[in-house]
Amino acid sequence: MSDRVTISIDGGVADVRLNRPDKRNALDGAMFLAVAEAGDRLKTEPGVRCIVLSGEGASFCAGLDFGSFQQMAGGDGDAAADDGAASGQRSGSPAAMVEGRITHLGQQVAWVWQEVPVPVIAAVHGHALGGGIQIALGADIRIVHPDAQLSVREVHWGLVPDMTGTLTLSRLVRPDVAKELTFTGRMVTGREALTLGLATRLSETPRDDALELAREIAGRSPQAVRGVKALFNRILSDDAAGQFAQERAVIGSLIASPNQIEAVMANFEKRPPAFTDPTP
Repeated sequence: MSDRVTISIDGGVADVRLNRPDKRNALDGAMFLAVAEAGDRLKTEPGVRCIVLSGEGASFCAGLDFGSFQQMAGGDGDAAADDGAASGQRSGSPAAMVEGRITHLGQQVAWVWQEVPVPVIAAVHGHALGGGIQIALGADIRIVHPDAQLSVREVHWGLVPDMTGTLTLSRLVRPDVAKELTFTGRMVTGREALTLGLATRLSETPRDDALELAREIAGRSPQAVRGVKALFNRILSDDAAGQFAQERAVIGSLIASPNQIEAVMANFEKRPPAFTDPTP
C-alpha cells in the first residue's frame, strides 16, 4: 500500500486518509493508484463495518495535479488518453481501463467507495475541487466544514466531469442545479453545499464527527447495514456503466482539442479565453 493513502482500523471503523498534504492531496498517478487500491483492499478487509475518508493537511482534495494541466497546455492528450494498456494502469494513468470494470482508473477512485459493501463517510474540509469533489460524491455520506470550498471545476479547464460525477451529482441535486454547477465551475461553501444537497451535514470538526458517526454505524447489525446499502445502490447504479462510458467518450473528444488547450493557456496566462464556436 502506497504512503499516499493511510489506513488504520479500530473498532470496526477504517480511518482512510489521503496523504499528500503538501499538494492539498492533489491527484497524480501515484495518488490515483493509492486511492483505488485502498478501496479495493477495504472491500474484503475482515471486521470493517464503516469507513471514514478524509484528507491530511489543509484540504480534502484539490483535484487533478497541476502538472497534468501543464501537459494539456502543451497539447499532450496522453494525460488522459484511454490507452487501455496495463502500463497505463501501472503508471497511474487515470484513463487506464481494467478488464471487468465499468470504470477507468480516474472513475474508480470515486466509484470504488460505492463498490465497498459498508458505509463510507467523507469528511470534507478545505478544498474539494474537480476530482476531489467527485471522490467525496462517491461516499455515502458527506460531513463538510461550513467554510469548505467545493467546485465541479472541470469547465474551468475546458473539460467535463469524468470521474463518475455526472451520475452521482445528478442523484443528489436537482437537474438545473447540477447543470449550473458544472456549466460555471463556481465555488460553493460548505454552507451552500448543505442547502443544495451536496453535504449531508455541517461540522466545525468534520473528521471527528465522521468518526463518531462511523462508530455508531459500526455498532449496528453489519448484515443489516450492508443490506440497506446494497438496496439503495441498486437504484444508484442503474445504467452506471453506460453513463461512465459516455463520460469517457465526451472528455476524450475534448482533451487536447483547440478550445481545451485555449482554456488551459488562458488560465496560465491570466487572460480572457478566445474560444472558437463549434460548427453547427
